[in-house]
Amino acid sequence: MSLCPSRSALAVAACALWGCSGTAELQMPGGSAPVTLDPTAEVSVSGLRRLSRVELDATLADLLGDTTNAGQRLLPPDSTDPFDNDFRAQLASGALIESIEKVATEAAVRALADPARRATLVPCTAVGPDDAGCLRTVISTFGRRALRRPLTDDEVNRFASLQSLAVEAGDFDLGVKLVVQALLQHPEFIYRVELGTPVDGRDGVFRLSPWELASRLSYFFWGSTPPDWLLDAAGAGQLDSTEGIRLAAAKLLADPKAKARVERFHALWLGYHRLPHPVDLTAALQTESGALVDRVVFDEPGDYFDLFTSSESYLNSTLATHYGVSGFTGAGFAWTPYGDLPRKGLLSHGAVLSAGAKFSDTSPTQRGIFVRTRLLCQDVPPPPPTVNADIAPTAPNSSPCKADRYSAHASTGNCFACHQNLDPIGFGLERFDREGRYRTTDDNLPQCPIAGAGRVVLDGAAMPFSGPVGLADTLIASGRFEGCVVTQLYRFAMGRREAALDSGLIEKLTEQFKTNHRGFTDLMLDLVTDGTFSFRKDE
Repeated sequence: MSLCPSRSALAVAACALWGCSGTAELQMPGGSAPVTLDPTAEVSVSGLRRLSRVELDATLADLLGDTTNAGQRLLPPDSTDPFDNDFRAQLASGALIESIEKVATEAAVRALADPARRATLVPCTAVGPDDAGCLRTVISTFGRRALRRPLTDDEVNRFASLQSLAVEAGDFDLGVKLVVQALLQHPEFIYRVELGTPVDGRDGVFRLSPWELASRLSYFFWGSTPPDWLLDAAGAGQLDSTEGIRLAAAKLLADPKAKARVERFHALWLGYHRLPHPVDLTAALQTESGALVDRVVFDEPGDYFDLFTSSESYLNSTLATHYGVSGFTGAGFAWTPYGDLPRKGLLSHGAVLSAGAKFSDTSPTQRGIFVRTRLLCQDVPPPPPTVNADIAPTAPNSSPCKADRYSAHASTGNCFACHQNLDPIGFGLERFDREGRYRTTDDNLPQCPIAGAGRVVLDGAAMPFSGPVGLADTLIASGRFEGCVVTQLYRFAMGRREAALDSGLIEKLTEQFKTNHRGFTDLMLDLVTDGTFSFRKDE
C-alpha cells in the first residue's frame, strides 16, 4: 500500500518526492561494510514499527511544541494487547492515511502561526519567497529531527523543489509549510525504519546504524523522537560502544519524560491506561498508581517488588473515602498508610482491580485470565467456538450468588479444564469490586457472602491466597514473577511478543534482574546494553 495521500497539492508534490508506486523508497546514509557479531548471540526479529498515537503526539510536541494530541484525536485507535506498539497489529488503512495527512496539515499550520514556534522551526531570516538557502536550512535542520537522521543531499534537493509553489504564491512560509507537511507524512517519520548494515556470515542479521539505535533508545525510554544531543552523539560515534550506549541511556532515564514512559508501560501492562469510571475517580486512581511507580522506580529506587508490597499509597480525600481509610485530612494527595485495611501495593489499587469487569460486575474468570496472562505471562486459549462467553453463567438451582453460578458453569461440559485454573484466582479477589472497594457480599445481594479465598495452581501445586495482599505474596513466592516482569518489558521495548529465539536473552536478563536486587532502571539499562539490542533480524 502506498503511504502517500491521494489528494491535495501537497500529496502530488510529496508523491513526486518519494514515489507512490506501492512501496516507499527508503534511503539511509552511510557505508555498507560488513560487521561481525558473536556467533552464539540470538538477534531479535524487528519489524516496521509505526508510531502509536501516544508516541506520535509526544513526537509532535518535541518537534513543534504541538500539545494538541492530534494523534489521539484524529487517528484510529491502536490495538492494545496489552501494549499499543506491537508492529504485527499495526495494519495500514485508507482511514489511517487520511488521518495522518490531516494531522500533518494542521500541525504545520499551527507551528507557523505561533511566532515563537516558527522561530525555532525557521532559524534564518528569509529575504523573499525564493530564498533557497534559508529553506534548505529548514529542510536540513527540521528534516534531521523529523526523520531521526541526516538527510542526504539528494533528499534536500527534492524537498527544496517545493519552493516553486512558494515562489508562485509569493509566500516563503508556504514552502516551509509544505516541507513540514511532507516530512510529517514521510514513511520514515510515521514508521521507525531499521535497515542497518549486514553482519558478515549471518544471513538476515543487520547492525543498526547509529541513528536507528538512537531512535530505538529514545522511543523505549521516552516514547518520543531522539533529542538533538542524542542525534549528535550518534553522529559523533558515541553510540558505537556499550559504554556510550549506557551513558546515553542513563541520560535519557534522568529526564522527566522517562518517568512518564515508565508510568505508561505499567498502565498498559496492568490495564489502567483507560478506566470505565467517572472522570474524577479515574484521574485519582491513575494518579495514585503513577505516583507509586515513580516512587519505587525513580524517587526511592530499591527492590522493584516494593511496588507490590508497599503498606501506604498516594491518596486524596476522594480515594481515602473510596477505600475506607479513616482520619485522612488535607485537600491534595499525600502518602498515607493503609493501617489495618487488607491492602498493600499496586495490586490493591482500584486502577488495577478495575481489570476483569464483565456483566456489570467483577468476573472471576476474567480476573483469572488477567493474572495468568499479565502477571504470569501464560497463554490462555480462547473459549471453544461452541461456547457463548457473552452469556452470564446461571446456577441450576436458580441461586443468584456468584459463587454458585460460576461453580455450576465451570463444572459442566468442556469448561472445567480451563476454568479450574482461572476462576479460583478470580474468587481470591472477589472481596474487591470493579472499582477496588472492599465488600463482603455480592453487590446488592446481602444473602450472598463472599469467602474471598482463592488459589493459584503452578506446576501442579495449589498456592492458596486471599485478596490482593495474598496474591502479591503468592506471585513473589512463586519465583515466576521476575521472569514475567522482564518478559513484559521486553515486549514493550521490542514492539512484539517474544519468540523462541528470545528465550535465552530473557532468561539472562531475568537472572541479572534478580542479581541486581530487582532494580527496574538497572533492568532497562541491561536490556539496551546487551549486545543484541544494536542488531535486528529479518522476519
